[in-house]
Amino acid sequence: MSASPLKVKTTALILAAGQGTRMKSNLPKVLHPVCGRPLVGYPVQAAFDAGCHDVVVVVGHGRELVEAYLAKAFGSRVRTALQVEQKGTGDAAKAGLAAIPEGTERVLIYYGDVPLLSGEDVRVVAEKLDDDPIAGLSLAICSIDNPQGYGRVLRDATGHIVEIREQKDLKTDDERAVREINPGIYAASLGFLREALESLQPNNAQKEYYLTDIVSHAASVGKRVLGVPSRADVMEGANDRAQLAGLEEQMQARIVKKWRLAGVTVREGARIESGVTLGKDATIEAYAVLRGATTIGEGAFVDVGSVLTDVVVEEGAHLKPYTIASQSTIGKKAQIGPFSHLRPESVIGEDAHVGNFVETKKTTMDKGSKANHLAYLGDGVIGAGANIGAGTIFCNYDGFQKHTTTIGAGAFIGSDSQLVAPITIGDGAYVATGTTVTKSVPADALAISRVKQENKEGYASKLRGRMKAAKEAAAAKKK
Repeated sequence: MSASPLKVKTTALILAAGQGTRMKSNLPKVLHPVCGRPLVGYPVQAAFDAGCHDVVVVVGHGRELVEAYLAKAFGSRVRTALQVEQKGTGDAAKAGLAAIPEGTERVLIYYGDVPLLSGEDVRVVAEKLDDDPIAGLSLAICSIDNPQGYGRVLRDATGHIVEIREQKDLKTDDERAVREINPGIYAASLGFLREALESLQPNNAQKEYYLTDIVSHAASVGKRVLGVPSRADVMEGANDRAQLAGLEEQMQARIVKKWRLAGVTVREGARIESGVTLGKDATIEAYAVLRGATTIGEGAFVDVGSVLTDVVVEEGAHLKPYTIASQSTIGKKAQIGPFSHLRPESVIGEDAHVGNFVETKKTTMDKGSKANHLAYLGDGVIGAGANIGAGTIFCNYDGFQKHTTTIGAGAFIGSDSQLVAPITIGDGAYVATGTTVTKSVPADALAISRVKQENKEGYASKLRGRMKAAKEAAAAKKK
């Protein structure tokens, strides 16, 4: 949820143009997911959570894919700017200025691969400038025990911040001993930022335009630089799959803790993506996986090994072990599983049952209807209280088109029946076991289609003898 807007009209400028070669992937680095959301989605959401008025994302490698995701996830609220060449973070920020919307007074800058960043982490850096209108910029700072590899925050004799110096450019042992580092969140007025970015020069070991050099520019023109205490993990990005996995574990721990504190039982080993919503007193058992926009209602129970993707589970529903469902709705007090598969557009009504090895697809089951065993129900409409016997198949596809099977309220479909769609079974009708139904059945009628049974007395022993002889003959030929 977005916070109240910042007092000063602020645009977040998010740097996401890097190629991420160490990911060894055709997918742009910032689109690799953490708990179901691409990396870049987290810092963009953090900007809105912080109360930013606009967001600009600087793109480069995989531009089309990144822009497509941003448009789908955030719509017109997010603009993009292109960094044509990878010439450093300062050059990326400069490229982003071209897309800053008119009326922007202040710019927040940070990176696009930092999923642990929160809206509050960003907001406090922006609001720090309200304390000192003549300051040039504010930035996040923190101290860590082992600063190796990080840019150091350098101060003058009076304690004022005067420079951020990258690891490769440190000159003395005293500089290397500094434990105060720069997590990479900056805020500045748009006017100062333009001026500072124009001043950048590639005078460093990397021969790149460093964004961090806007700090020394501020000091050189007599502008104060304000430090804002922050956390080390806000800067944690993913340069390879190992780091990505580490971020996933940290984010998963956050998600689980949040829901436990909200009154949900979440067992160890369950996996819950960032877009999932859980109701009070719900239980998520070990190794259940909840993905996408899945919503679990109050008091619902999701048992071991279930995998739900974009599923609505209503209050008090019980999903038994290894239920698989996607893009479906499960009604109040419904019972699903074990080993059931609800494919997209399945709607299971209140107190309905879908049991062992039952598969549904684009099928609606009304209140109290049941399909407890070994059935395929595709393109179906099943009325309230109807019972679908074991082994029933809705024959919904003719090789060219899908057709609908409609089962009336209170109808009974006997085991091992085949219903050839399009077809309607009326209210209260009965389909006898083993029937192939090719025409609609009126309400309260019995449908039966079987070959007449014939019993031949004493024939079984003769049949066994004949089959035994055939087997012995076949064995003799092999010798």
